[in-house]
Amino acid sequence: MNLIFLLMLVVAAGAVLSVQAAINGRLGQTVGVLRSSLLTFAVGAVVTGLLIVFFEPAHTVSLLQVPKWQLTGALFGVVYMIVMVGAVPVVGTAVATVAVIVGQLGMGMLIDNFGWLGNPSIELSGSRILAMLCLALALVFMYRSNTRRADQ
Repeated sequence: MNLIFLLMLVVAAGAVLSVQAAINGRLGQTVGVLRSSLLTFAVGAVVTGLLIVFFEPAHTVSLLQVPKWQLTGALFGVVYMIVMVGAVPVVGTAVATVAVIVGQLGMGMLIDNFGWLGNPSIELSGSRILAMLCLALALVFMYRSNTRRADQ
């Protein structure tokens, strides 16, 4: 797959996550955070199950045979969903999304630098640190912009 196309696809997936956060945040206000999260995971399980049945090729290893730590990613997805459904109505979609990206980038840089979780090691560079600081500064500006509007 072409790298540029793959990166465009990832950017589109990020855009969809922001739409999902906004919709689920609104739904969470109406029916509750946990019910909104349950709906997301239930629909996701059904759609993914159908995709597995019709499109997933056979693999030599099953989910029950992988190292158990690899299954914890599913739990992190639950935490992410519940936090976002609760946070978006309070801080807004953009601030919540940038805050998630700050967390993702920070942890991603640690995982890369130390080669955690079986990933290749990618040294922490000055440009990566600068990118993180710029993103953190963007989060501060966006949050302050939201709080100034609330005060007016």
